[in-house]
Amino acid sequence: GSELKPSASGICTALLVLLHRNAAAASGDGGGGLRLNFYSESCPRAEQIVKEQVRRLYEEHGNTAVSWLRALFHDCTVKSCDASLLLETDAATGLVSEQASPRSFGMRNFKYVGAIKSALERECPGTVSCADLLALAARDGAAMLGGPSPIPMRTGRRDATASQYGEVERYVPNHNDTVSAVLSRFAAMGLGAEAVVALLGAHSVGRVHCSNLVARLYPAVDGGFEPAYGAYLRGRCPTADAREDTRDVAYARNDRATPMVLDNMYHKNLLKGRGLLLVDQRLASDPRTAPFVKKMAADNGYFGETFAAALVRMSENGPLTGGQGEVRKDCRFVNAK
Repeated sequence: GSELKPSASGICTALLVLLHRNAAAASGDGGGGLRLNFYSESCPRAEQIVKEQVRRLYEEHGNTAVSWLRALFHDCTVKSCDASLLLETDAATGLVSEQASPRSFGMRNFKYVGAIKSALERECPGTVSCADLLALAARDGAAMLGGPSPIPMRTGRRDATASQYGEVERYVPNHNDTVSAVLSRFAAMGLGAEAVVALLGAHSVGRVHCSNLVARLYPAVDGGFEPAYGAYLRGRCPTADAREDTRDVAYARNDRATPMVLDNMYHKNLLKGRGLLLVDQRLASDPRTAPFVKKMAADNGYFGETFAAALVRMSENGPLTGGQGEVRKDCRFVNAK
């Protein structure tokens, strides 16, 4: 319902302050070369096309909207928001895709990136980067899920010509990391504890595979779980000695109340001992993050504004701009020389 959407004016104000702050860094390499409406002359309908495609895909396969948020997180966390995540393994060149990393387990819907890119290529061949496509799709996906909107997102990113497969495990947090580990990884992107608690609120949508949960359920249920919730999860997830493939297919929804709404239900659940992943539940008790969990649980508008600002900040992590990288014609492959 409408109460889930924080006021648009509040979000815009918070973001304009953030963009203003970032503008100072824009002359260096902070958000260098990125600007609002980057394609206003080269491809005026670029952002509209992405939005139309994200909406169409959402209407056909609702979970795509969640996938765009996760894809942007995985792409940006590993060194740069440069669409290196989208490159597919290529035996001929020896390139190994970041999607092959264990940290990318459960990511899906990459095939639909091609549908968005094809629509952009039809309108403006070789103009809109895959890195900008990911950033815009995540923004529009958040809006489709009832999250903050509109989010002013700067564009002008260029695409990587290499995979960072070897770096993924070092950069992408694990589901059972300590709060300190997670905070230090986000700090490298200029994101503090408040932003981390907001961004992990994306776990308000989507699901978690049982392979990431069984250690908290067997042989005994983790004492951090609300007992009834632990019993429910044991019903969802087969035992730890079940065949690996069953655990990889079985899953539990992150949030049973509003499973497809990007809202503060995640933070409310943490306060009740219903954080699915260990790292989620730890946010509620760590003194550096707990105050933000409580504040977001109490105020969905505040969560929305903080999430929007953090999403923009994350999307501007070390972008390739100007003459760096390239604009890939097909997001899966480096352009032929």
